Amino acid sequence: MRTLHEIAPLRETLDDARRRGQRIALVPTMGNLHEGHLALVAEARRRGDVVVATIFVNPLQFGPGEDLDAYPRTLAEDQTKLEAAGCDLLFAPETTTLYPRGLEAQTRVSVPGVSEGLCGGDRPGHFDGVATVVTMLFQLVQPDVACFGEKDYQQLAVIRRLVADLHLRVEIVGVPIVRAEDGLALSSRNGYLDAAQRAVAPTLYATLCALRTALEAGATPHDVLADGLARLEVAGFAPDYLELRAADLGPVEATTREAVLLAAARLGPTRLIDNLSLTLPR
Repeated sequence: MRTLHEIAPLRETLDDARRRGQRIALVPTMGNLHEGHLALVAEARRRGDVVVATIFVNPLQFGPGEDLDAYPRTLAEDQTKLEAAGCDLLFAPETTTLYPRGLEAQTRVSVPGVSEGLCGGDRPGHFDGVATVVTMLFQLVQPDVACFGEKDYQQLAVIRRLVADLHLRVEIVGVPIVRAEDGLALSSRNGYLDAAQRAVAPTLYATLCALRTALEAGATPHDVLADGLARLEVAGFAPDYLELRAADLGPVEATTREAVLLAAARLGPTRLIDNLSLTLPR
């Protein structure tokens, strides 16, 4: 596996791959890799001849008071994991490489509608930062396919809308959530949890499972969501949101069948997110 930090050699390497007719698969990450990320690499390996991973802790998607400075940087360990997973090329740029004019002067990409509410409501500007860096990576790598985790459900929806609205020639593949044995969705931020918090954390997924069962049995969404919030608060979470949406993140209507439960909640300073798809009864 090659590791590149600059744009020119990245473009040169991938231009050569395209001339040879190779299919390029992209896995964008912020590093501190776990089995969830490696599942993305495995899916990219199945779909591409050349697998490109990126590691970039994107300051544009962090708000004031968030964990930009604390976010783990583990490049050496990540390189070892990526190489073992079959990654061909790692692009790990510095902030000044992608944003040479600084963050304030940077052109930004905004995806209205789908980026609003949920995490977009709690983290203003977050999805503008995501959309901007993903657009930039698509332009630099020009992948045929890009793999993203379904744990970040709203982010995946934002990227799908971005690709559709800008007529970008890249296939977006959502990869199912990878969970620990106790159900906790794997996340780089799980490392912030102390032992007591880690023991409580699987309650988030367990709550979503209980709510799905109730909703699929025909229970009233308002009552189910109120019960879910109470369960989380009793367990020690401070919920940011717990919502039922249509699968496309639109509102649930009388005719909606495919839906998704989405939650974000804090344990101490750590913000956890999760989601669970379901089919509503007729």
